[in-house]
Amino acid sequence: MNVLRFFWDRPVLLLVLPPLIWSTHITLSRTIAESFPPFTLTLLRWIVASLILAPFVWQKARQQWPIVKGHWLLIAVSGATGMLGYSALAYIALRTTQAANVAFINSILPLLVPVAAFFLVRETVSPRVLAGIVVSCAGVAWIMGRGDPAALLALSFSEGDLITVAAVLCYALYSVLVRRKPPGLDLMVFLLAGMVAGAVLSLPFAIAEAAAGRFLPVSWWSLFVVLYIGLVISLGAYLLWNRCIAALGATITGVSYHLLSVFTPLLAYAALGERLALYHGVGIALILAGVALSAAGSKALPPGPPTR
Repeated sequence: MNVLRFFWDRPVLLLVLPPLIWSTHITLSRTIAESFPPFTLTLLRWIVASLILAPFVWQKARQQWPIVKGHWLLIAVSGATGMLGYSALAYIALRTTQAANVAFINSILPLLVPVAAFFLVRETVSPRVLAGIVVSCAGVAWIMGRGDPAALLALSFSEGDLITVAAVLCYALYSVLVRRKPPGLDLMVFLLAGMVAGAVLSLPFAIAEAAAGRFLPVSWWSLFVVLYIGLVISLGAYLLWNRCIAALGATITGVSYHLLSVFTPLLAYAALGERLALYHGVGIALILAGVALSAAGSKALPPGPPTR
């Protein structure tokens, strides 16, 4: 427990974990995109995450129910954007677009978060963080262009790419909304409320999928997928992400999202035997330098402004 407390109290050290966990999600989602109905999977992942988290925070949630009720709109929008919107749209996009395009489009998140943060919570961007964003974006672009800047111009975009853009916009908005969590509301209670909201909002779409004859495959593999996404991806990564946002701000935390472009090729090399090239090394070095530059000297922020 002392080790967990050590890292929890030092959120800068936690920055690498959400993108590391989400990189496994990208690989897994590629394999299930065609056979798993997106809204049904979204519904089940948040039901699983809620059921696992609820026993640990139920007592505190009951005590803070007046705060939750008083900020129902914030929680509903958080569930609609971060839980329903991002998850379902990402699953839909992976059915129709190339993985390289998904990774490239996801890399715009650190660019969108500072803009949204400035307009919604007046969170300014320091020159150090801005420089880090530029450097890490250059690293992502170098990887996506395979070391050839001209190759970026040859990338083609499809309907699935536009869906991916919508998903990233949803998550950028969610990342900023976390900063608007009222100071008196516990972080895990806020997370649980958002999960429940996401599940409730997913239900009508999942029912529509079932009415159209689209069901989750019945197998042990399906059970593993739902439990893994619900426990590790939905609960673990989101909790760590929210902790970093609450302590470091949405902008600095958003820069760490570029680490997806570091972990994904490394995971593909380890698990699938995909080849690593020199351009991977150059791009990874730039991304790590950008994230380090943004995180250097960061300190805990005061709570975001209350909303009513």
